[in-house]
Amino acid sequence: MENEMPPAKRRWIIPVLTLPMNVLVFIPAIVLWLIRYRWEANHPVLLVMGGLLLFLGFGLAFWTMRIFHHIGKGTAAPWDPPQRLVVSGPYRHVRNPMLTSVFMTLAAEALLLNSWAIFILLAVFVFGNMLYFPLVEEKTLEKRFGNAYRDYKRNVPRWLPRLTPWRPDST
Repeated sequence: MENEMPPAKRRWIIPVLTLPMNVLVFIPAIVLWLIRYRWEANHPVLLVMGGLLLFLGFGLAFWTMRIFHHIGKGTAAPWDPPQRLVVSGPYRHVRNPMLTSVFMTLAAEALLLNSWAIFILLAVFVFGNMLYFPLVEEKTLEKRFGNAYRDYKRNVPRWLPRLTPWRPDST
C-alpha cells in the first residue's frame, strides 16, 4: 500500500505514545481533572519562559530520538533499546538528555498552565528518576555496553550538562 507507514516510523510510535505521552499529556490531564483545574492568566514573563522551555524541550526530544534511531539503532523503550552506545550530540554533555527534555516540557506545562499541581508532578517525576537511573538503568547499561559505558559514565554527568562536549578519544 502506498499510504503504509515505513517500519522505522512505526517502530517509534508505541514508545512515544506510551512513554512521553503518558508523562506529558495523560497523567497531567488526570491530575488537572482531579483538582478541578481552572486556568488563570499567568504573568507574561512566565508564559514566555514556559514557551521557550516547551520549544527547547521538544527540540531536544526530537534530536535525541533521532540520534537513538540513527546511531543507537533502537528506541528509548526498554523493550527496544539502542544496540550501540550513543555518545554524540547532546549525549556528549549529559547522560540523559532525553529525560532532560521531558523535565523541561513538564516545567513548561507548569508555567504555561500556571499549575502548582503540574510542578509537584514534575518534582515527583524528577525524584523517581533520580532513584531509578542509578539503581536500575545505569546497571543495565553497564551490563550491555561494559567498559565503554563505564568510561562514558565517569566523564559525562547524569543530569547537569558539562560545558564542553566529551570526546571518547580524548580521555
